[in-house]
Amino acid sequence: MKRSHGAALAAVLAGTIVVGGAAAGETFADGVVAQQNGDYATAARIWRVLADQGVVYAQYDLGLLYAYGQGVPRDYGLAAQWYYRAAQAGHADAQANLGVLYATGLGVKLDYDQAVSWDRKAAAQNNGQAKFNLGVLYERGLGVPTDERQAAMWYRAAADQGVAEAQSNLGMTYARGAGVPRDFAKAAFWYRKAAEQGNAAAQFNLGLMYETGQGLPVDYAAARTWYGRAAEQGYAAAKLNIGSLYAEGRGGPRDDLAAAAWFRQAAEAGDAQARFNLGAMYARGQGVGQDSVQAHRWFSLAAAAPPGAADAEISERAANARDELAARMTPDQLAQARALAATTGTPK
Repeated sequence: MKRSHGAALAAVLAGTIVVGGAAAGETFADGVVAQQNGDYATAARIWRVLADQGVVYAQYDLGLLYAYGQGVPRDYGLAAQWYYRAAQAGHADAQANLGVLYATGLGVKLDYDQAVSWDRKAAAQNNGQAKFNLGVLYERGLGVPTDERQAAMWYRAAADQGVAEAQSNLGMTYARGAGVPRDFAKAAFWYRKAAEQGNAAAQFNLGLMYETGQGLPVDYAAARTWYGRAAEQGYAAAKLNIGSLYAEGRGGPRDDLAAAAWFRQAAEAGDAQARFNLGAMYARGQGVGQDSVQAHRWFSLAAAAPPGAADAEISERAANARDELAARMTPDQLAQARALAATTGTPK
């Protein structure tokens, strides 16, 4: 009743709003105070004047405000312009964030060579986010040849600096043996580092290792805990797996109500296995009231995976369950179920 997923490759991320180094004067500090108090419009007004005067920190922070749409309309093009000015002056965070924009095509023309160039400049200044970005680029072969060893090296460098996404991806490289010897104990070590910082993918994978006993002793209660933390952040696979633990009574008392609730959340996010599980619970009246219409609806949605998709096996099982159930339903019930399935659809 569950699915095991590898950690999703973390996206290349821009930094949060930070102000580093010596302030350029009281007016710059006033902008910092306004930003910390949530008055982004005032911060933008103050920093724009200073940015035009060439104050590097103001240029970088103004770029962040445009990137996040705080105090100004979101505008990645203007964010890129201000990052560029700060990056040209050697601001490492601006260089890393400019690399992000080139890697994603936000505000600038997509250009992986430029992304690599700016990330290398920032990494040379010991910027952890840029090191993580380079790991992603090497893993995906974007702007550089695909090289799992280089990816692992950059992930390790960023992980050692505490970058949670890098710690999570480094855990994944050890779990897969990608660029490093496969080592589940080391995978668990790095997943835990990232999970304790709130990284949802690492929390899910740590839960999976506790459930399967890979790299850690089997501990279903710990698996529930880590799945729960990832699920609370919206991680659909964690919702599916914690639902399965509740349904099977592993790691704590069996709780069909909780299982159905978690399956529903994952099902509504489009997870085919969760949709099948929820359909089965409606068919049996387990954790929910017995309801053939709802069971048919969720079986139909689980069966909707296109041929050749990863969920093809689930799709076939769901189609069989749906058809067996349909033979016992009235025409009105079938019409209701099909209408519900049609209005639910598959999230994009």
